[in-house]
Amino acid sequence: MTELLLINPNTTASMTDLVLKHAKSFAGKDTTMRGATAAFGHPYIGSRESYAVAGHAALDALAKDKRAKDAVVLACFGDPGLLAMKEVSKVPVVGMAEASILQACAVGRRFSIVTGGAAWKPMLEEFVAAQGLATRLASVRTVAPTGADIARNPTAALALLAKSCAACAKDGADVVILGGAGLAGLAARLQGKVEVPLLDGVGCAVTMALALAKQAGRP
Repeated sequence: MTELLLINPNTTASMTDLVLKHAKSFAGKDTTMRGATAAFGHPYIGSRESYAVAGHAALDALAKDKRAKDAVVLACFGDPGLLAMKEVSKVPVVGMAEASILQACAVGRRFSIVTGGAAWKPMLEEFVAAQGLATRLASVRTVAPTGADIARNPTAALALLAKSCAACAKDGADVVILGGAGLAGLAARLQGKVEVPLLDGVGCAVTMALALAKQAGRP
């Protein structure tokens, strides 16, 4: 049995529940999951200030979790605190953004990211560049509703997200990542409306965490 810990570095427990719900659809029956919500910080991460606080909150949640686990998923697209968590964790730690862009590079030649909240555009462009993958990035497109808004009413955002995903193909992307915990599960709902493959950020993180846990557990 493989156990994953999903850490939500914002203070919104309903977001933790949403991520857990969709994360389970990417794992087999031999996987158990539990979530941890930040004990302090912001209800939504959508600025550099809230991102910085979220990194501390994620580290705090990891330090406080004393139960056995095989891997950790940082359930925020943008991965606040990821490198520090990897430094102190005894098990693999996987961020949604890191896992998504690596899998996108395996699927296609160039990728785009679609997410909620205009402030994320430069932040994600910088994140991709820091991974050495700027030349593989076709675009980052944001929609006006934040990830929190989309999580509250995903159906209302579907048409807007589909339009942005379709525009990414014109940007040169042959695969599109739907980034953000609040967008969990929407890639499957939108795939029929978009010509290029869509990747779910939660799914990318969970599948990578399970693969790393399996490798780490080998004798």
